[in-house]
Amino acid sequence: MDLFDYMRENTQEKEAPLAARMRPSSLEEIVGQKHIIGKGTLLYRAIAADKLSSIILYGPPGTGKTTIAKVIANTTKSTFTQINATSAGKKDMEEVVHKAKDSLGMFGKKTILFIDEIHRFNKGQQDYLLPFVEDGTIVLIGATTENPYFEVNSALISRSIIFQLEDLTKEDIKELLSRAVHDKEKGLGALNVSIEEDALEFLADISGGDARSALNALELGALSTPKDERGLIRITLDVAQECIQKRAIQYDKTGDNHYDTISAFIKSMRGSDPDAAVYYLARMLYAGEDIKFIARRIMICASEDVGNADPQALQVAVAAAQAVERLGMPEARIVLSHAAIYVASAPKSNACCMAIDSAMERVRSEKMKTVPPHLKDSHYKGAAKLGHGLDYKYAHSFPNHYVKQQYLPDEVVGTVFYEPTDLGYEKKIKEWLEWLKKD
Repeated sequence: MDLFDYMRENTQEKEAPLAARMRPSSLEEIVGQKHIIGKGTLLYRAIAADKLSSIILYGPPGTGKTTIAKVIANTTKSTFTQINATSAGKKDMEEVVHKAKDSLGMFGKKTILFIDEIHRFNKGQQDYLLPFVEDGTIVLIGATTENPYFEVNSALISRSIIFQLEDLTKEDIKELLSRAVHDKEKGLGALNVSIEEDALEFLADISGGDARSALNALELGALSTPKDERGLIRITLDVAQECIQKRAIQYDKTGDNHYDTISAFIKSMRGSDPDAAVYYLARMLYAGEDIKFIARRIMICASEDVGNADPQALQVAVAAAQAVERLGMPEARIVLSHAAIYVASAPKSNACCMAIDSAMERVRSEKMKTVPPHLKDSHYKGAAKLGHGLDYKYAHSFPNHYVKQQYLPDEVVGTVFYEPTDLGYEKKIKEWLEWLKKD
């Protein structure tokens, strides 16, 4: 490193955002995540002993993935290299591997490679790393906000230990904010900043477990608030509220939070909990989820989980989907709430879903059976000579518009696909069918 590099690094460190400056440099300074980095845990012992194997750190933004990697960089005797998967290419990785081989061969030093946003690497890029992770040339630390079991190659996962980070607690965030306010070297202590308790509570609560979001808001408040007559920069509740206009919701439309939330929404409707259903609906709407996507899920639930127990549920869901397209937000929220609450509150039956799935499995698993001759098309000349349509009984010509005759192929006769339940309107359907078909 020459003089200019040294000066540039010093300047970058001083001008870095508060969240970056306040990153811990040792294990003891880390706040939260005690389940994986607390004293005596596997990861704590491995870092302290400098005996780290490949790991993947998985969790929401602002929970400490990069922090843990930086602590490892500060404590390890191995060569530490960092790249970001959003910008690194094959050439960058080849250079890292080349240097890692030299370091291991000439100095006996392993290389720890930290890849931020590792889920951004495609399969080919991940496969390239595999042999070097396998032979110990590289110790991999991958950081991702996405479920690694979906986004990281199974071969890399099998050679790594996965540690899942959780949202920081409100008390964790308060501790970090207080530390930043009083730290004169890396924090805001030199600016003579004070933060009122209700402002501290507000920032800790609204950050949603994201330390970076809370620290960014604190820094914005400190830098934009004039000093009072005593020379103090006071972070009041009003200042804090101005710095974060909207609660941060962890919700990526292609990631875990998207699928977890929609899953909870559907299961709440299926489980007849309208309060939970409308809560998860609110989370999706707040995060900007596609309202047409939500409407489609309500329609599916209305048919799959309510079915004939309340046939009107599907009508409500379809009408809601049409209304949503015409109205748009914010009015669409009312329509979606109407439909979701109706479906959640309706009696439930999956008999229609079970019927078609059972029939599909029967069709899939065996040779196609012949349609009974009397049901075959008979509108063309010569059909009668083939025996098509002969002896077909027209149901409307009989009492109650019903007549007993064979409809299923010979090999399927007697199979029951639809088994109506005793709930809601489906109970009437069941009673009607039983009465109709009684001997």
